[in-house]
Amino acid sequence: MSASSEATVVLPADLHARPAGALVRAAAGFTSTVEITAGERRVSARSVLGVMGLNARAGSSVVVSATGADAADAVSALAALLAEYE
Repeated sequence: MSASSEATVVLPADLHARPAGALVRAAAGFTSTVEITAGERRVSARSVLGVMGLNARAGSSVVVSATGADAADAVSALAALLAEYE
């Protein structure tokens, strides 16, 4: 059985190369499919260029969603990472 989970995060800083890289490294540690949505754009959390291409700025909201066996853990970890990165 596959689980899914979702969380909304208000970014404290722009989602530029450094936080995007940290996010991709964290996403790689989970077996679930993890995606980030900003506005109308949805990308894989395992793609640095995709995450940077969201062009998400400080103060904007992004949605972290995952589907798979460890979806809740993946969303929790990535949402915490995004919320704390400055």
